[in-house]
Amino acid sequence: MMIVSHSLPEQALLRPYAQSGAYTDCYLMTLPGPVHLAHFVEAFYSSSVFKFERTLLGLALGKKASDQDAAALGRSQVSQFSAWQVEERTDTQLLLRFGDTRSWFMVETAADTSRLYFGSAVLPRKVDVEGKGVFSAGFHLLSGFHHRYSQALLRSALKRLPKVQNA
Repeated sequence: MMIVSHSLPEQALLRPYAQSGAYTDCYLMTLPGPVHLAHFVEAFYSSSVFKFERTLLGLALGKKASDQDAAALGRSQVSQFSAWQVEERTDTQLLLRFGDTRSWFMVETAADTSRLYFGSAVLPRKVDVEGKGVFSAGFHLLSGFHHRYSQALLRSALKRLPKVQNA
């Protein structure tokens, strides 16, 4: 499956951040068959790539999380997962916050395909007179890593999706 950078859909819960000067991105995967948001979220947060980040957060912040916690988040049974707090949720979207960052998931399902979206927002420390976010040099230095890491997370989640959907 191909992962492509995509513009935020009009209905994206992440859109208000893009309009307020925050940095936002959006990635899209199109898969055959139906995929539910719960399965996408569970596959993402229980993927092998994300488990490394989960471990680091558990050690650094004392915010441990398990695969069962990821499944509970996907099924709307909890409002917190590790360091993330649910900010907003609909039947097809989930927006999480952690400090100045946001993580967003959206699923659009048609008869024979599903479009899976994943995006991030980073809130600026300040906004200039033109309404654009002002970010540190460190933010700009890490942006290339962030793009590659987001795609690696999605590829890793993709490997878990069939297992999660059939569970």
